[in-house]
Amino acid sequence: MWKEEDDKLKRTFVFRDFKSAFAFMTKVAGVADRLDHHPWWANTYNKVDFELSTHDAGNKVTDKDRHLAEFIDAIYADMA
Repeated sequence: MWKEEDDKLKRTFVFRDFKSAFAFMTKVAGVADRLDHHPWWANTYNKVDFELSTHDAGNKVTDKDRHLAEFIDAIYADMA
């Protein structure tokens, strides 16, 4: 579940292993590039952490972030 905190949408996704986490990141990268809205993210072994905010809006959460979060959720659901 995404939570809004510190002017960011935040969520951590957990996978069975590093390879699965990296495959997820690869799919998200394609969508983010197509939307021209790139997340801050970090990967440690089987976890991927996201923080979404819009630089052009003063680093606040906007509809662009919510839209990307929906795509990320859909990608995660397809991989489960």
